Amino acid sequence: MTSANGVATTVIEANGLRFTADVAGPADGQFVLLLHGFPQTRHTWRAELPALAAAGFRSCAPDQRGYSAGARPEGIDSYRTELLVADALAIADSFGAERFHVVGHDWGGALAWFIAAHHAERVYSLSVISRPHAAAFVAAMRDDPDQPHRSRHHPAFQKPEATDNLLADNAAPLRRAMAHGAVPDADIDAYLATLGERDALDAAVNWYRAIGSSQLQPAETPPVSVPTMFVWGNQDATVGRMAAEKTADFVTGPYRFAELGGINHFVTDEAPGAFTGLLLAHLAEHGGTTERQPASKGWAILDSNQ
Repeated sequence: MTSANGVATTVIEANGLRFTADVAGPADGQFVLLLHGFPQTRHTWRAELPALAAAGFRSCAPDQRGYSAGARPEGIDSYRTELLVADALAIADSFGAERFHVVGHDWGGALAWFIAAHHAERVYSLSVISRPHAAAFVAAMRDDPDQPHRSRHHPAFQKPEATDNLLADNAAPLRRAMAHGAVPDADIDAYLATLGERDALDAAVNWYRAIGSSQLQPAETPPVSVPTMFVWGNQDATVGRMAAEKTADFVTGPYRFAELGGINHFVTDEAPGAFTGLLLAHLAEHGGTTERQPASKGWAILDSNQ
């Protein structure tokens, strides 16, 4: 099914699973893989897909493992981080993309960092929203007195009762969290059309529960050498300034840190125009060159209206 803006919804078979995905852009365009976070879905990228298509890119935004009904295996160990990364690579493979641009928000950003760190030969560029490099996050958890409080949802989500707690009172905890991040009501409803279903939410929360048994551990994440952009809203309730700024220490290639003034965690919902512009500029600058770029560090504070 193709919408009026040229975005088609399809099912992708990859890594033995079936992922519902939105796809847009010319078949011969450079491939862009867009990975959503929690508690969201591929709907996160509704502004980026048509913009990328108009710029000549072929892009795909899947509902990831647990979120897609056809990609919902049983058991917590089925949601280990290395399996989530393998899904992303297999989806790129299904498009014949030997190399691609990877974009991620929140949990999707964590996967994007892992892909760039461990599979740099496949990545043209990396763009991450609201999720610092894992080693920067670990350092902030140790050195920033405020970061453990910001991240208190992580251990809460690992508990067996987390799913029922989040679904209580018509998913009121999820609605409050997204509303606090300025997600419009209609988009909250769109996300909860999937995550309001118990099986889907339980599988999504398994991403947190499986962290301890995963082979890919945050503290062991190596620095990233590919061209990287990290976007952080300075009102993000879950990521403090120390973690955001320390991310630069773990990027050895070209790097841009874009701080969005007055913006919370859910950047693509609250400031879609700002992020889309940043993304298109980043992809244009690092569009598939095979030559090693000189190391450089960029930094900007952007008004939320830009």
